[in-house]
Amino acid sequence: MTHKQNSQMKETTVNERQICITTYDIERLESLINTMEPPRTRKKLFFDQLNQELERAKVVDPQDIPRDVITMNSVIRIKDLESGEETTYTLVFPSDASIERRRISILSAIGTALIGYSVGDIVECQVPSGLKRLKILEISYQPEASGHYDR
Repeated sequence: MTHKQNSQMKETTVNERQICITTYDIERLESLINTMEPPRTRKKLFFDQLNQELERAKVVDPQDIPRDVITMNSVIRIKDLESGEETTYTLVFPSDASIERRRISILSAIGTALIGYSVGDIVECQVPSGLKRLKILEISYQPEASGHYDR
């Protein structure tokens, strides 16, 4: 059996699926990665995970991104599948992050896990308290769907 056949037989988790990112978002995220001081410890893990997500992403023009895909500055409602708790977040760049305002950084475990996924997807992310399984319930605002291609 070839490596390709073997990997096709392996069960695929949602986090291994190809994600979709806009050209505008990938340019800004790659710039963020390239201009940031090399992170240390836990932040390095999120930094590396984001880089891996970008490398495997399907890149599309902002006007071609499906309306149900999470992009930067999207407002999303997710459900923790273990606790049943539902939370609404805005996915933002680190400088705009504020947990009190429910603005979650792309360089957090949850932020990195959500970028590029769609409504209905279940994503997994490792947080300090353990593995989280989150279901994406709704995107109440996506900049591109609203004609805001430069957000």
